[in-house]
Amino acid sequence: MDLLKESENNIIFSVKDGGETLEEFLLNQGLSSRFFRRVYKGKCIFVNGKLINKNQVLNMGDIVSIIIEDEIDNTFAENMPLDIIYEDMDILAINKPPFVVVHPTKSHQANTISNGIAYYFKEKGIKRKIRLVNRLDMNTSGILLVAKSSFAHQQMALQFENNKVEKRYMAVVDGVVEKDSDAIDLPIGREEEKSIRKVVTPNGQDALTKYRVMERYNNATLLDIELITGRSHQIRVHLNHIGHPIIGDTLYFKSSPYINRQALHAYYLKLKKPRREEKIELKANLPKDIKMLINHLK
Repeated sequence: MDLLKESENNIIFSVKDGGETLEEFLLNQGLSSRFFRRVYKGKCIFVNGKLINKNQVLNMGDIVSIIIEDEIDNTFAENMPLDIIYEDMDILAINKPPFVVVHPTKSHQANTISNGIAYYFKEKGIKRKIRLVNRLDMNTSGILLVAKSSFAHQQMALQFENNKVEKRYMAVVDGVVEKDSDAIDLPIGREEEKSIRKVVTPNGQDALTKYRVMERYNNATLLDIELITGRSHQIRVHLNHIGHPIIGDTLYFKSSPYINRQALHAYYLKLKKPRREEKIELKANLPKDIKMLINHLK
């Protein structure tokens, strides 16, 4: 492998100023201490094509390479259609349909998005474990982000943890929302210890949801929602709390004759590429069932 050429298996950093040790430099590039220790111990970090000590001071113009080694993934591979909306050396973005589980569980060993990704990776010769950056409920559609390496995963996870990712959803809610836009800043916690339902509670975790009205119908509203924090069921709980639950949400509202799931779609992400300062915008088209619901409500 050419250690000075960037690829899926080789991450390149150029030293602009010098004066930092190898470890200091890479930690300042956003690498986690844990990731650095692992690749350093595995002799996967090179400077100008050579292995050096982590305490050696770098010079301006040095080229630092990190080799991403091949991995074995044991997820059962299944050929299934994947709506891929973006792909580069580090990440894969999929528009997830509703009613599909994201990763295998005891009750869902097959027909999950991860099974489809395993097949796609195999066909493309991508020898990587499947690392999901974000999660979507089975009945929520929209953008699912997959990292192609442990490096990409830790870089993307940091952005999500530090609320550096702009996350937008569309939801069709019950009732006519009066305010054109507003913010719901209310803590969320479990209703009861073993309940899957969440509620607004003073003892919960901080949660902030912003929304703006896109369209109003006779007795429903289409909202554009920005998720500032990322609590479980946050949008569903907050909207239910203000008296505008999501249509079709049987956990927090009731079933609908016009859609057989909650009308919630993760349609937009804006984030930074794992190895670039460049920002990218990812968009996922509304699925047919929500379009049909909207047409009925108009």
